[in-house]
Amino acid sequence: MSKNRLIIMLCCAVFFFGKSMVSAQGNAASKTEKTLIRPPYLKVGDTIAIVAPSGILKNRNREVEQAKSLLKDWGLKVVVGDNVFSKDNHFAGTDEERCEDFQKALDNPNIKAIWSARGGYGTVRILDKLDYTRFKESPKWIIGYSDITALHNQVHNKGAESIHALMGVSLTEDLEDIKESISTFKAAIFGEPLAYTLEGSKYNREGSSSGQLVGGNLTILHTMLGSTTSLDMEGKILFIEEIGEYAYHIDRMLQSLKRAGYFDGCKGVVVGDMSRIRKNTTPWGKPIQQLILDALEEYDFPIAFKMPAGHEDDNRALILGRTVVLKVGKKVSTVIFEK
Repeated sequence: MSKNRLIIMLCCAVFFFGKSMVSAQGNAASKTEKTLIRPPYLKVGDTIAIVAPSGILKNRNREVEQAKSLLKDWGLKVVVGDNVFSKDNHFAGTDEERCEDFQKALDNPNIKAIWSARGGYGTVRILDKLDYTRFKESPKWIIGYSDITALHNQVHNKGAESIHALMGVSLTEDLEDIKESISTFKAAIFGEPLAYTLEGSKYNREGSSSGQLVGGNLTILHTMLGSTTSLDMEGKILFIEEIGEYAYHIDRMLQSLKRAGYFDGCKGVVVGDMSRIRKNTTPWGKPIQQLILDALEEYDFPIAFKMPAGHEDDNRALILGRTVVLKVGKKVSTVIFEK
């Protein structure tokens, strides 16, 4: 082989290798550093829509009226979806009716936030019917928890932040009972700083990390696997909460997520309320905290327990898609949202 030909081949190899390295680095950056759309924070005079994309609102008129009054006290205007009190067996109206209300709120540029009246089940049935074209032109906050996790996943994959927070039917007759839920909800939608100091736990896996906070209800995250609304966890911090499941169901979901590679690029886990765990005839034998640690034992990211968010009265607001700094210790942990 001639000397000139060898030089040419070496140059080609360097060129193509360098190009693939740049491409790989670019792909990694796009996964871990993608900047999401931040909808405009609300201000006095803005309009928020209350809709019901999931379960039926049977005998929940008082809570919806209370939700309207709360928002009006903050200087906001309120519109209620035409089908909020519709009934179709388990659901707040047919799939088409629930989708219609949500789509109208997405498309209306005068509506600055969409607040779910309740969760339950049903959101997944309308996901593929929604069109986000006008939402991308005029982004707005989508707010809720539990079954609304499906929408949070979808919005995240569309490239926008959203808010995991209480819903209309979460309001109690004495709002003082849920003052932290309300105050952090208000702070989130009006753009005030969010930072949480969590009680310590002997189960905490210590460490520090930073990344976009994503997640929500564990069952919904699990059911999204294999779909366009499943989350890419590369460089992310995962928040999870659950209600009314057996311990072995929680383990099964975590094992399924793990086998699907869900946690491979994860930077940390924040565990919210694990409420009303059902008793099985054969006891699991370990606390839920240890179950979670066991399921995630091969990973080295920090894990913080005791985040007051989920299906309890104290349900602090979380901005999903926002970068947080997570510091976990045995005595105390902190979750600080970037401004």
